[in-house]
Amino acid sequence: MRPSRRRSLTVVILQLFDLTAMFGCLALSNLVSAKLSAESLGITSALEHFSISELAETRIPIQSVALALLFSMIWHAFFSYFKLYNSRRLTSMLDDTRQILKATTAGALVLLTADIASRFLSGGMSGPVLRDVYLSSVLFYVPVSFVTVTARLSLKFLLRQVRLYGRNLRYVVLVGTGTRAMKLAARFERAPELGYQLLGFADDGTGDSEFQASGYVLVSDLDGLPEYLRTTVIDEVIICLPIESRYPEISRIVADCARQGIMVRFLSEIFQSDAGYLRAEQYAEGAFISVSPAKVEVPRLLAKRALDFVGSLTLLFAFAPLFLLVAALVKGTSRGPVFFVQERLGYNKRLFPLVKFRTMQVGAEARLDELKAANEVDGPAFKMTNDPRVTTIGKFLRKTSIDELPQLLNVLMGDMSLVGPRPLPVRDYNGFEEDWHRRRFSVKPGLTCTWQISGRSDISFSDWMRMDIQYIDNWSLLLDLSILLGTIPAVVKGRGAR
Repeated sequence: MRPSRRRSLTVVILQLFDLTAMFGCLALSNLVSAKLSAESLGITSALEHFSISELAETRIPIQSVALALLFSMIWHAFFSYFKLYNSRRLTSMLDDTRQILKATTAGALVLLTADIASRFLSGGMSGPVLRDVYLSSVLFYVPVSFVTVTARLSLKFLLRQVRLYGRNLRYVVLVGTGTRAMKLAARFERAPELGYQLLGFADDGTGDSEFQASGYVLVSDLDGLPEYLRTTVIDEVIICLPIESRYPEISRIVADCARQGIMVRFLSEIFQSDAGYLRAEQYAEGAFISVSPAKVEVPRLLAKRALDFVGSLTLLFAFAPLFLLVAALVKGTSRGPVFFVQERLGYNKRLFPLVKFRTMQVGAEARLDELKAANEVDGPAFKMTNDPRVTTIGKFLRKTSIDELPQLLNVLMGDMSLVGPRPLPVRDYNGFEEDWHRRRFSVKPGLTCTWQISGRSDISFSDWMRMDIQYIDNWSLLLDLSILLGTIPAVVKGRGAR
């Protein structure tokens, strides 16, 4: 069987396996969670009466079939977006595991969001119902992630072993004889399990002294490369030439490879490493190379938004009695409205109305100038331990961060996220002196972030900004979850709250 046909068959098998694993784990999770909910006797007793025949005899409404088809397309789209059906010959097992977990996490969050939204719209929201929804999600997510990761890594291990015996190879030519090209060749030689068979190098001349001493073969000059491509079995051409100085040659080589149907890869740093995150984007008339200040992969953002929606909706529902109590205390202990609404800067400096429980006296903003000398933090932010504008109940609300809870409405509306850099007032933004501070606006602001769990007001403004940038550079759903979990003890201790 030809490699291209074998590759296509492998992809089809993987796609069928992923969908089968998803539906199997989804059916089992629903069945097990239903039994646990009905019997409430523990997992062991609930599973004693489990029977596969019950699952086979279950009648499925046509609406469920339509939803299942829709979810299967979403599941497949996530797996495709995270390039799980592309050739992953050069990726590590750790990277494969990360990509699989990203896809299954995004899919599970979409399913959880849809389940909660449908129950909320149908009026079926309650504590036990939410518990069952979350239980079903966990019983789905853990097995499907385990099964998918295990299957993919097993396949990767098997293919690597096959390549060690000279099968499933990719024949490659490196264009260029510089240091980077030789380092890549050395990597291929050190890792025969990757299955890259190096035919040789193509470049003008005979290469420098370092290349000549390496023992590598120069198979063609650049002018003779098209003829070499015509007469040799080649799967890939990897260009290791500097783009700026060798653009005409590179352009010609790419065109020659395209005409002969040969894949071309580039080994090049187009911009300096700290310029941002590079990605290629196709559009109707060509392509862009985008340099983004943050990781803006659409499925990851959708998964983050799903987490925000589910989390904020659940917390608003859970804290509803506390909201009523705090509202009564705020209204009964001082003159003025229950909520304090202020314009803050959000994503890319868009203004939005941030909502908090009022903790200060009416007209507190007008008194800020007279208190500037008592500011206890550096930078444009203002913090004061014994701020005379704060009400009696306001001190308690600030100490416990309860005053921030109404911002769950901002999260639900999409102006904020559960985790992200804290939203700043316009006055603080106008006091920025460094442009790198403004990079924090490349993501949505959040209820909590690294700053919140690391001392809050006890940290300098510069360290605060640095933590925000560090969060942006290292963002992942797992990081968000760890920050959310770390926020709980930080709020209980009240360290750094003013």
